[in-house]
Amino acid sequence: SKTYTQGPQPVEVLRNIDLDIKRGETVAIVGASGSGKSTLLHVMSGLDAPTSGSAEVSGKNLLSLNEAEKGALRNLALGFVYQFHHLLPEFTALENVAMPLIIRREPRRVALEAALKALASVGLEARAEHTPGELSGGERQRAAIARALVTRPQCVLADEPTGNLDRDTARNVFEVMMALQKSAGTSFVVVTHDRELAMRMERVYEIKGGRLSAA
Repeated sequence: SKTYTQGPQPVEVLRNIDLDIKRGETVAIVGASGSGKSTLLHVMSGLDAPTSGSAEVSGKNLLSLNEAEKGALRNLALGFVYQFHHLLPEFTALENVAMPLIIRREPRRVALEAALKALASVGLEARAEHTPGELSGGERQRAAIARALVTRPQCVLADEPTGNLDRDTARNVFEVMMALQKSAGTSFVVVTHDRELAMRMERVYEIKGGRLSAA
């Protein structure tokens, strides 16, 4: 459960949610704006703490870890994709994708080799030396997916990853995500407003009134 205190009345955003994500499966979470979808992803990843209950990643209770330990676990086990790509504008696509490995203190050569393979997996190897400003919206989002997958995480948490794209580009980005899920065995948890895309996932849940139910 997650409650925010805003003004005189507390707001219960998540109510007794119980969710297990298994290795290699795809899960969609839908719901109206402000229903708590992003809050749930933040709690699942340890970016936000639940008011009650616990969140575990790879059997480790995130509430028992300090910030450095949580950061290290996220870097190892989780990948993140957002509605806006959050690529660093001054770096090339290759450098952006390599960044999680560089933060992990991998040798730069190893990080760049892995990043080039990740870019190739999303069809962007020819754009490796281009900065985000030189890429299209769909290319930037594919680069963000490559960055999420470069560490070979157990699970990718995606918050409206196609929400900023036109329908055809969104469908293309979604196809890339699902192809990578099949080849890498990575779990995907995708928050989306797009029910057509959501229904192509193995499980679909809806958040309404703070509660999670099968859609």
